[in-house]
Formats: sequence, C-alpha cells, structure tokens
Amino acid sequence: MIYAIIAALIFCLDLGIKNLVEKTGTEGEEKKIGGGLLLLRKHHNEGAFLNAGRTKRKLVAFVSIVLTLALTVVFLTTFSMKGSRLLKTGLALLLGGAYSNSYDRLHRHYVVDYVSFPVKNKAIRRIIFNISDFCIMIGALCMVFGSVSKP
Repeated sequence: MIYAIIAALIFCLDLGIKNLVEKTGTEGEEKKIGGGLLLLRKHHNEGAFLNAGRTKRKLVAFVSIVLTLALTVVFLTTFSMKGSRLLKTGLALLLGGAYSNSYDRLHRHYVVDYVSFPVKNKAIRRIIFNISDFCIMIGALCMVFGSVSKP
C-alpha cells in the first residue's frame, strides 16, 4: 500500500507544480530559487527527453502510454510479492513519474518542464526537468540496485 501512496504523491505533487507553472510562469523567463541552486523556467516539451521526437508527438504519447501500462502491470505483480523494498520503491518512483508525464502528453499534448541547474556549461544549463523526470531516473536506479541485491 505504501508504494501506491508514493506513486500517487509524486503524481499529485508534480501535477500541482506543473499547473502552478502553467498559470504563473512565462516561457523563457528564468527565476533563481533555493538560494540560486536551481532555476525555475517554464518549458513545453513536445517530445520525449530533450524534446526528441517532437515532430512525432502522437507516437511519443503512444509509446509513453504503452510503457506506463506495462510498468503498471509489473508494479501490480511485484507489489504483492515478498522481496526488495528498494525494487518496489524504485517501481513506485518510476510509476508516479511516468503517470505524471503521460498525463501531460494526453491532456496538454506536451510535458511541462520547469527546473534546471545554473551551471556554466551551456548544454547542461539548457536541460529543463520536472519532478517526474527526477523520480523516473532515481526509480530506475533503485530498480537496478534492488533487483541485484538480496531481499
């Protein structure tokens, strides 16, 4: 049950922030937050990671939904099994992030990204994330480590 709650909290938190950014943010505007550790920037990502596939948005949305549904099946199967908490936590993080970004692709036809890092490297500074992206990355790492560790 706790793992489903984790996934739902990620979905709700990210969706709430995305809605706030959509209402109050201006595309291209940059605000320092967290004492300058992060940049708040509104961006509509019409593709996948780094806008890849933006010219094939329906395909990106379709693949996103199929992968999210497959992940849901894995989550439901794993949820009832005894085993690694790290694996289940990773699945919950991944699923919460996947649902949030897939929701955006279906309802907005783009994913709202809003945070980046104020680094000197311009290529890295250009990359804009959302909480779901971080949860997907961290969840995937947890799943890898959780699947190779002993329960």
